[in-house]
Amino acid sequence: MIGVAASLVLASSAGAEVKVDRVPCPGQGQCVRLANGTVEVLVATEIGPRIVRYGFAGGDNLLGWVPESTVKTELGEWKAWGGHRLWSAPEHMPRSYSPDNDPVDVQVSGRSVTLTQAVEPKTGIEKILTVTLAETGTGVIVGHRLVNRNLWDIEVSPWALTIMNTGGTIILPQEPYASHDDALQPVRAMTLWAYTDLSDPRWQIGPKFLRLRTDASRAGSQKVGIANRQGWAAYHRNGQLFVKRYDWQESATYPDFGVNTEAYTAGAFVELETLGALVSLAPGGAATHEERWSLFRDVEQPATDDALQQVLAPHLQAAR
Repeated sequence: MIGVAASLVLASSAGAEVKVDRVPCPGQGQCVRLANGTVEVLVATEIGPRIVRYGFAGGDNLLGWVPESTVKTELGEWKAWGGHRLWSAPEHMPRSYSPDNDPVDVQVSGRSVTLTQAVEPKTGIEKILTVTLAETGTGVIVGHRLVNRNLWDIEVSPWALTIMNTGGTIILPQEPYASHDDALQPVRAMTLWAYTDLSDPRWQIGPKFLRLRTDASRAGSQKVGIANRQGWAAYHRNGQLFVKRYDWQESATYPDFGVNTEAYTAGAFVELETLGALVSLAPGGAATHEERWSLFRDVEQPATDDALQQVLAPHLQAAR
């Protein structure tokens, strides 16, 4: 059931206007669009749950669209489609690749749209994505919820994966620098995969930032995971800066050797991922994870870390 009218305009208390309506999706059925005059967000209704567009009104889509990418599993054919999706970590074949190719339930409440996928028949997991657009500006809150519909306990982490539009650079923060005299203990876990090659020229590793850029001519996969206490990750493309903010829980356990942020690229494909805490869910229990998105125009990406820090600082402050 889709609980949204063909066109609905909602006036905010601040006098701004958030419009909710139905529009064609990029290559796949109908979308619900949230627009406030500055940015627009499109969520799919016939697949998902998926966010398939986030960008300035009339501008480029910061999210990527790769419908040709498919994975055949014993659960069926999983399609990457594109945009932002919700998975459960740790990654496992075939559990992680349960297809999301069917319509979702869509409910609209004020400036929020909630997308609910039918319970996955083989995993017993229900996936719910809630998208809330700010009355003004570029802010979007994305809520992720995994519900255990099995008759037994499961251990999961909500895993938020965003396929980005190609041609940009992922920017991850390093932990604040301290000298050996002042800091004898390690400050962060970093996870590498068997195919990670830190000598690959797509990486730029500095004292303040870890960068991973896309390169369509290099098909090999690169991936890194970090325990990110700084609470943000970013993607820079064509002068636009996409920022995710999310919380680190100091006492929590995280998947993949204790990381909550992951970056991946292969050829033109690029994905910026965050993870919630790894928790045990009793039947009917739910695990949640929230991302807070912001988007900025006319942002440079200097080569040096010191210069990049100066550029990013006001935008990261504004994205809080």
